[in-house]
Formats: sequence, structure tokens, C-alpha cells
Amino acid sequence: MTRDQLETRQTLIYFATVLAACAFGLFTSAGASVLEVLITPAIAMLMYAMFLQIPFLDLRASLANRRFMVALLLANFVLVPLLVWGLTRGLTGQPALLAGALLVLLAPCIDYVVVFTHMGKGDARLMLAATPVLLLLQLLLLPFYLALMLDAGQALNLAIGPFVQAFVAMIVVPLALAVWTSALVGKWRGVSRWNDAWAWMPVPAMALVLFVVIASQIRVVLHDLPQLLPVVPVYLGFALVAPAIGWATARLLGLSAQKKRAVMFSAATRNSLVVLPLALALPEQWRTLAAAAVITQTLIELICELVYVRAIPAIART
Repeated sequence: MTRDQLETRQTLIYFATVLAACAFGLFTSAGASVLEVLITPAIAMLMYAMFLQIPFLDLRASLANRRFMVALLLANFVLVPLLVWGLTRGLTGQPALLAGALLVLLAPCIDYVVVFTHMGKGDARLMLAATPVLLLLQLLLLPFYLALMLDAGQALNLAIGPFVQAFVAMIVVPLALAVWTSALVGKWRGVSRWNDAWAWMPVPAMALVLFVVIASQIRVVLHDLPQLLPVVPVYLGFALVAPAIGWATARLLGLSAQKKRAVMFSAATRNSLVVLPLALALPEQWRTLAAAAVITQTLIELICELVYVRAIPAIART
């Protein structure tokens, strides 16, 4: 099998992985805790594999692409919060679900969104360059949005630790290793072979991430499923409308097809694995259900991403 054949069959591979993960998670309860520990290393490995495919020399120039940055920030920090506010009004009587949904839907992804952008033929280079800006702004704005959208008396105090830790583990370390590897490719034959071998890894690494996340969390979601049902339509509505917001914003700014796809992926992809520790740090009466709400969004989003990698390139052709 060639790399092109592997990438052509990636959607089939991912759907098979999702089914296998569900079966494993449902029938092997003892493995969930082990797999949960592997989530961050698996994502870091995926990011390293993907970073090796990206030219880094012009990342600084990427940040100078003002129209792209304006579209990205307008979509993620103005239009998407308005969408989230509208979608979550039906949860106001269920504070734990509301808190979990707001935490996850208001925070744009800073890690595997780059991977999905790359797989969906978007401008992953620009997306990568924008991740520090997305991180900083969500740290600043998330408490403000929560204060506006939560009912009186439900204000939350958020720690920045989980965001910074996730950014370092899932972006900074893999990125530094990838840059170091790329710098040595022309000097050592062994590094060149290593680099060539890792060119095959984005698809298997994504399959691994899907497996460990879904298999480790599926029981948690099913256990609380009756209580989680009200949040499912919210997530499905978000998954449907958020990419359209990204497309409209990018079109308004006159972006090219690749940049449109990047904005669409960013608008639709949330920081679920990063905000999960925040949900677990909520007041005791909220934390279990809020965390389950975050996990539910993760599972729905990962499945939707498999659709996005096919649909978004078809929608944003020009």
C-alpha cells in the first residue's frame, strides 16, 4: 500500500476504528483507565507526525496574513459565541450541563485542529501559526463569556493551568521535536529514514487518538446518557452550523479555498480535551455531569470531523 492509498482510505479506517473503540470500551472496562492516560501522549504523537509534514520557515509570515487572522478571530470569538449562546438557552435550568457545554463550545481547539485542517486540505501552516493567539484569547475571554451566559450565582473560577499544560504537551514539545528533526534531515541518513517513516504516521496516529479517546470514555457517556440527552441536540446543531459560520466569515474576508477550509475547521473544532480538567474542577454537585457533557462533545466532534475532512474541501472549492 502506498501513502496515497492509505490517505485515500483514511475515512474508512477511522470509521472502523470508531466501531472497534466502542466495542472495546463497552466490553473491556478495566482498560479504560489505562487508555485515558494515553490520550495526551497519543495526541502529542499525532501532532509530531503532522508537524513533520509542514514547512516551518514561513510561519512568521503566516501571522502577517491579516485577513486570515481577522476571519479566524471573528468566527471564533464573536460569531461562534453568539451561536453557542443561542443553542444553550434550553439548558439554563440544568446548570451542570450548561457549564459543561459552555466550557467546551466556547474554547477553540489548539491542537488536533491542525491535523484535521491538514487532512481536509486546509492551510495547516496558517492554522498552526494561529494557535498561540487562539490560546491567549480563550484564556482571556472564556471567563467573560461564562459570566455572561451562566445564570446569576453560577459564576466559575477557571485556572489557566490545564490550558498551558495542554499547549506545552500537545503543541510546543511536538513542534520543537519536529523542527529539530527537520533540521537534521539533510545531515544524518538515519534521521532522513526516520523522517520518511513518520510520513506514513498521520493516519495511524489519528486512528490511535480516536481509539484511546472513544474507548476510554464511552462507558462514562453511556452511564449518564439519560441526563446527557438534552445536550446532544446542542452539539449536533453546533456541528452543523459552526462550519457554515467559518465559511461565511472566510468568504466575507475574501480568503482563498485553503484558508476558508482552515477557518471552517477552526470554527467547528473545540478544545474538549483541554477543558475536561476544568470541568472536573467544578463544584462537586456539577463536576461529574459537566465532565460527561464535555466528553460527549468530544465523541460527537470526532465523528463529525471524519465527515468534515470530506465535506469541507467539497464545500470550499474556491
